[in-house]
Amino acid sequence: MSTKLFRTATLTLAVSIALGTAPAYAEESSSKVKVKDVERIAVVGSRSAPRSVADSPVPIDIIGADDLAKLGSTDMLDQLVGAIPSFNVHANPISDAATLVRPVNLRGLSSDSTLVLLNGKRRHRASVIAFQGGGINDGAQGPDISVIPSIALKQVEVLRDGAAAQYGSDAIAGVMNFVLKDAAEGGSFSVKHGEYYEGDGGTTTYAGNVGMPLTKDGFANLSFQYKNADATSRSNQVANAATISAAGNTFIAEEAQVWGSPEINDDISLFGNIGLDLGNDKKFYMFGNYSERDVQGGFYWRNPHNRSSIYSNDGGETLLVGDLDGVDSGITCPTIAIGSNVLNQADYQSIADNSTPLGQNCFAVNETYPGGYTPNFGGNVVDTSLTVGVEGEIKGGMLDEVFFDISGSVGRNKSSFSIVNTINSSMGPESPHDFDLGNYTQLEKTFNLDLSKGVDVGFDNPMNVAGGLEWREETFEIGAGDQYSFLAGPLIDQGFNLGSHGFPGFQPSQAGVFSRRSVAAYVDVEAYITDDFLLGAALRYEDFSSFGDTLNYKLTAQYAINDELSVRGSISTGFRAPTVGQANVSNVSTALEDGELTDSALLPPTSEFSKLFGGKELEPEESQSYAFGVVYQNGDLFFTADYYNIEVDDRITQSDRTKLEDADYAKLEALNVANPRSVGTVSFFANDFDTTTEGVDVVASYGMDLFEGSTKFSLAYNWNETDVTNSTDITGAFKVKRLEEGLPKHRGSFTVSQSWDDISVYVRANYFGEYHAVHVDYDLAAQDADAAVTVDAEMSYFINDSFTISVGAQNILDQDAEELDFEESSRSHPDGFTPNSQWGGKYYETSPFGFNGGFYYAKLTYNF
Repeated sequence: MSTKLFRTATLTLAVSIALGTAPAYAEESSSKVKVKDVERIAVVGSRSAPRSVADSPVPIDIIGADDLAKLGSTDMLDQLVGAIPSFNVHANPISDAATLVRPVNLRGLSSDSTLVLLNGKRRHRASVIAFQGGGINDGAQGPDISVIPSIALKQVEVLRDGAAAQYGSDAIAGVMNFVLKDAAEGGSFSVKHGEYYEGDGGTTTYAGNVGMPLTKDGFANLSFQYKNADATSRSNQVANAATISAAGNTFIAEEAQVWGSPEINDDISLFGNIGLDLGNDKKFYMFGNYSERDVQGGFYWRNPHNRSSIYSNDGGETLLVGDLDGVDSGITCPTIAIGSNVLNQADYQSIADNSTPLGQNCFAVNETYPGGYTPNFGGNVVDTSLTVGVEGEIKGGMLDEVFFDISGSVGRNKSSFSIVNTINSSMGPESPHDFDLGNYTQLEKTFNLDLSKGVDVGFDNPMNVAGGLEWREETFEIGAGDQYSFLAGPLIDQGFNLGSHGFPGFQPSQAGVFSRRSVAAYVDVEAYITDDFLLGAALRYEDFSSFGDTLNYKLTAQYAINDELSVRGSISTGFRAPTVGQANVSNVSTALEDGELTDSALLPPTSEFSKLFGGKELEPEESQSYAFGVVYQNGDLFFTADYYNIEVDDRITQSDRTKLEDADYAKLEALNVANPRSVGTVSFFANDFDTTTEGVDVVASYGMDLFEGSTKFSLAYNWNETDVTNSTDITGAFKVKRLEEGLPKHRGSFTVSQSWDDISVYVRANYFGEYHAVHVDYDLAAQDADAAVTVDAEMSYFINDSFTISVGAQNILDQDAEELDFEESSRSHPDGFTPNSQWGGKYYETSPFGFNGGFYYAKLTYNF
């Protein structure tokens, strides 16, 4: 292919990215597609193409479906971690709603700083907000990438550059475009099973894809994935649980608290992609999905001697006993001092005996949960979307040869929360133990008009001019839970906790529908000034109904020094609008304060509650970024290196939790806030700090014939460093350290792929640099973690043209995550507090490669 044709195709990609257009048909989809369209898509979507497009003025990774399929995990998040060094995601044990939808990071920024597209169209957000998001993601609300199965994809395009001037909000760190398969024939079916070396986490996945003709001029490509995954446990027995058990309490489980990945049931995703040639150079397209899963994970163990507002209100000195007929009325309940095992004490046994008047009137939670209890939190997540559009070329008149794309999209994500094996202790013995907590729903509607045209201005190639309009509406809805999940029962005045313990349900006063609209207009120009010099510019104006308008620009350039070497760069501004959820959500959950479990309230920043501590209306984040790099390509050798610098002002985060004192409670009671003493701390979202993130991406590949087969070597490396340049008292030193050091500064991978006629082998070594390891969001349980290397491998045998069997493993050498250093943490604590006395984990939960260890699997694929 000629250099000019390659550049023209890449230029078309840049315009397509700017427009957000749906991809044209693959070659086999329609015989009526013009050759030039096929060539454009063949260059962009070719699986044999380099991972980064050589003639793009900004770095773009192209990750083919085959590469994704070679990774052991069937979760798209874990697959991308192995393929993109600047992409990070954590396993999330005991992380409230973040357990249901895991937040991610690209280039060290929060998950909602990366714009996600499906077939070039904006993907809706998840309804889940990461209340415990691991520092960087605290309060983030990004899309749920995990619902996208790799079997539905032709490729993933990762634009590693700020692109708000082209797309609008969220594209500060970059853009990820998931391109669906569009074949009109053929398909595949696979079944895959694997489990961790520890013998748990068994996962079975069924996946299928089929391409069918839609009349003779179109296609219908359908995909599904169905998965079940068992929970894992990387737990030690909680020290206090072991002590009480040794004293004779036989009701405590061997693992009082399970620390590991949640159980996932009936995880199903259905994706469809439809295209139809309408004739006269016009095409209809439609794509969408239905996805649903149930997730269940553990919470913290409740100590049966000292858990505040449940078992004791003085640290375990005396038992919390409820007087059911009222204090100073009828039978008086005794004060019970707690020994080594309260169950063996005669005074406790007297109130636990419900055959006596004293036992019938006096209640302790030990009667219901004698060994303490561990709530199980979970939920049901339903994700749906549909995009419909028409694209083509206008013929004749003033708009002759203008390419147009008109589309409408709707996306909805609903998370329904539940908690079991817990209690509303304020209801006494009448409390249920399973609760419906309510739900969050995110609904987004988008309409786009995109235009582009090649304009002859005297250059060697036409100048591409693109422009368009966009209208969006974003709605966040909170649905109330069942009444017992938030009810203040008759024992509330005696110091018992109200609502379902661990995660109270959403009250009717919290429920509601909150919306925001925005309109945008943009223009994008790109042209080769000379045969070797490409310039581009984009300008976007966007107006939001909530906080006003914003204007952003982007400039790009690339200069070819010779046929092999070119330099490129970009400079841009950007923004991220606060989500409607961040501005209006409220929630109460169990969190840590000074190493102790307590109920913490997160409330809207404009609530009277939050205003007492500095809360105010959220404003958009604003960014300025620049990047420059080099591209070298000579035969089968391909190399890119790009430096980037991203400054983000007024970043939105969840504030540090403020411990409430008596004076605070008095102020809240004066504001008629109901039962304010039921929570120990308060937090809210705030524009709180500025950051500068800089780094380097290096991508290289080389192909050759070796060992009588075909060999490809690939290297990818990322250095990323973030500095908090300005922060207020709302962001404490611990969060600053997590922002700056919570992710490895150095990430890299080296991959060798070898294929013969009947066998292919794939080996990847992953390097994770040092990072600040954190456990349960507690500062004194944090330590610096060492660098580590993991190795993934897969071997496939092609039985015949139809059947392939594959075996492999992720983390094949079973590299452990950083182990918790309890002794060091104890020495660091002024009171000698040992984290293991409260939490039974073995490893730091923020390990960049997870904490479950090696995972092996086998897969059978049928192609037709």
